[in-house]
Formats: sequence, structure tokens, C-alpha cells
Amino acid sequence: MTSADPRSTRWAWAEIDEDAIRENVALLVRQVAPAAAWAIVKADGYGHGALTAARAALEGGATGLGVALAQEGIELRAAGIVAPPVLVLSQQPVEHFAAMVEHALTPTLYDLDAIAAFGAAVRNAGRTDVGVHLKFDTGMRRVGAQPSAAVALADAVRSEAPALRLEGVFTHLAVADEPTDPTTTEQLARFDAVLTDLRSAGHEPELVHAANSAGAVAHPHGRRDLVRLGIAIYGIEPGPGVAELCTGLRPAMRLVARAGLVKPVAAGDRISYGLRHRFEQDSVVATVPIGYADGVPRRLFAAGGEVLVGGRRRPIVGVVTMDQLMVDCGPVGDPVADAVRVGDEVVLLGSQGAERIRPEEWADRLGTIAYEIVCGISHRIQRHPLRR
Repeated sequence: MTSADPRSTRWAWAEIDEDAIRENVALLVRQVAPAAAWAIVKADGYGHGALTAARAALEGGATGLGVALAQEGIELRAAGIVAPPVLVLSQQPVEHFAAMVEHALTPTLYDLDAIAAFGAAVRNAGRTDVGVHLKFDTGMRRVGAQPSAAVALADAVRSEAPALRLEGVFTHLAVADEPTDPTTTEQLARFDAVLTDLRSAGHEPELVHAANSAGAVAHPHGRRDLVRLGIAIYGIEPGPGVAELCTGLRPAMRLVARAGLVKPVAAGDRISYGLRHRFEQDSVVATVPIGYADGVPRRLFAAGGEVLVGGRRRPIVGVVTMDQLMVDCGPVGDPVADAVRVGDEVVLLGSQGAERIRPEEWADRLGTIAYEIVCGISHRIQRHPLRR
């Protein structure tokens, strides 16, 4: 008899619905047409697994991919994502340029020194006609060149020919998830001024892009040649202000564990570190082997966090610990509570029966955004891709 591999049989895991990602992308591709859609799979596919997300998104109609780091792009290439463009969304350290050229990653550039250094890396590799994207800060105030530098930067790319080619020009929208905020309109106006300056100087980028997920669904004027679809492809709304525009999207992650211990606890007893929860009645408590080291925030108990057991919502009781949390399954004597057994499925995110807990719910309880929830599920949790 061979022993089970603890890495694949741990009683806590995440199921990743490839069909949901593929169908979400297909829905969004239809919505934003004729603009193309590139799928953003940075941060390990927003916690869903970058390779799984990339493959499903390409099957759904995405024609390119985006990552945050050169390392992320190299990992995709090494895993067999060969043909589609992979855009690295911010300017990388110069020492990464040779590897980016080797692995055919499309750079984002926003200063003259970086343009010259990337051109040198292309020539050193014996390559020509490598497309680059210039990014402009139109109001996000994070990264990107100032709009006033547009012509000088495009001239610098042209001066690196035949090594480099101006393939794309883009910006990033800061408040696209708040459709009534005028900032998006102001940013797009600044971006249009950049494009006018470039075209007046004889520069015509092949690809112009501005819209993230929220921009893609809420601001048709921001779609341009392509949109960068991030959180939406995972079935998560970019923000409450655009929730009604995301009703057809299906969450792709289901975070699941099994009850590791089931025991009665007497009324008046307290539980977990600090003994901060006191039971008002005799209760059935399940200890579940998943905790804050796995991405379940320690404070979720205090925020009223719940899980699904037997298709019913049950409260987390006591502080979430590093490796475990406790759940009140109901009063002793209740047939449903008394039926809970070791090994029963406990759903933290996703559906069980008719009930569903979404990442947005955790985010609302914790005062954050759903992006942080799914990106925070740690690598101790093995992802299991599923497809029909």
C-alpha cells in the first residue's frame, strides 16, 4: 500500500473552475468588441493559478496576456504559453531586460535610459523589430511617464530601430469602478492629448489601451484597441459601483476544507486564543485545518465571518489561528448539528447547496477589496483546476 501525498490530499484546498474563467472571458470579449481582450494573470492569476487562468482565458477568446513581473512572464513561457503576447505591465529593472528579450516578453517602458537599455538588449540578442509599449501617467500617480514626455519617448524608440518598434501606448484608470466620478473622463482626455501629440509627430502606435476590468464594463470610450481584463475574468466584480454590470460573471474559486475534529462544547466555555468567544448554549464545534497562514484573515471571526457546513451558514467562533479555525455548527441536540462528522466538507468561499459565500462578502466584512482576498490565499493551499 502506497502512502498518500500530503501535498495533494491535505484537508484544505482550492478548486479552480476553468470553465468559469473561459466563459467569463467569452462574455466580456463579446461585450467589449470590436476591442480585443488581453487577460491579466499577474499575482499567480489573482490567486487562481497563472497557467490555469492563462490557458482558460485564451480558450475564451483573449488574444494576449499581462503580468506584473518579468519572472511571471518567464514562468508562463516555460510552462508552454508560447504564441500569445505577454505584456509586462510596468518597467522592469535593466538587469532583467536580456531575459525578457530571450523569452519574448513585451516590455512597458517610460524613461529614455530604459528605452536605450532595452534596445541594446535586443541588439545583443541578435533580434530586430521587437515591439514595446509606452505607459503614461494620466492621473493614477503610480508609474508611467508624464504626458509631456510622449514625443521624446516615441522618438527614442524610433531611434532604436530596427531593434525596437512602438507597438503600444497605454495608461491606467484610477477610479473606473466609480462610474460617476469625472476623473475617468479627465484621464481619457489627457490620454487623447498624448495620442494627438504622438500622431502629430508622425508616431502611430499599433495598439492603444486604457481600460482595466472596470473601465471595460463601465466606460465604452475607454476600450480603444484592447482592454486589459483582470479581476472580472475570475468572476469577481471590480467594485460595488459596477456590480450591476457584472451579473453574468461566475466566481472561479471555491476554497474548501474538511472538519478535522467535531466535539461538543458546554455553555459558558470560551474558545481560541484570548478566549474571546463565549458559548451561550451547548454547541457542536468543528475544528477546520485552515488558518491565517493559508490566507483566512485572523480577524474574520471578529468581522462576523461564516462558512458553509451541510449547506447552511455557520459562524466562525474564536480568533482564526495560524493553521486552524473553529466553527459553531449549531446547538447540541439539533439534528443538523449533531450530524456533522469528521471529514465533512466546509466551504469558506464558493457554493454548497443553495448557499454561496463570495470573496466580495469577506472584503465587505474586512474593509478591503475582493482582489486582496483571492490574492491572499497562500501557496500552502493547492489549487485543483476543474473543467466539465
